[in-house]
Amino acid sequence: MFHDKPRFATGLRIVALLLAGPLAAWGVAPEGWYLAGSKPAEYESGLDAQALHDGHPSAYLKARKPAIDGFGTLMQDFRADQYLGKRVRLTASVKTEGVQEWAGLWMRVDKGSGTLPLAFDNMQSRPIKGTTDWQTYDVVLDVPRDATGIFFGVLLTGSGNVWLNGVKFEVVGADVHPTGEIHSPRPDRPRNLAFEE
Repeated sequence: MFHDKPRFATGLRIVALLLAGPLAAWGVAPEGWYLAGSKPAEYESGLDAQALHDGHPSAYLKARKPAIDGFGTLMQDFRADQYLGKRVRLTASVKTEGVQEWAGLWMRVDKGSGTLPLAFDNMQSRPIKGTTDWQTYDVVLDVPRDATGIFFGVLLTGSGNVWLNGVKFEVVGADVHPTGEIHSPRPDRPRNLAFEE
């Protein structure tokens, strides 16, 4: 839609940067996770034993500067083989402090590498901003039968701090609605050249 063009363009830039994979980063991410994004060196990650949630320490993603033009993400990825043809849900509790732009959980389903994702949701349409207490969020995507990889994490655009806890990844039923966009294959020919409704 034309009225969503700026947000759509920003979303595509974030998708492209997330497709790039891990970059050089500052800080030590928890085991099994890594830092990536457009400016990973501007963020740090680790475990915070002071930020307990349900009795467990939290992972954090913190900006190293008061102003950052870009984003960082604490993420992981794995093969999609076990999830082909299924609907999956990423659930986590998130707490924020001083988030100047926005933060959110995100998940992406890919086919091959360096291509447009088959499905993607980064919560940009329902962002977490400012300072918030623990709250649980979900991202739900379908995994097409030709998918090859699944990527997920928490992202922080601009400055601020984000804590992550209680992360769950699970297969869900058809009664759980997807939250993200599914990208269809390109059409065989041009469409709606006269802009008819």
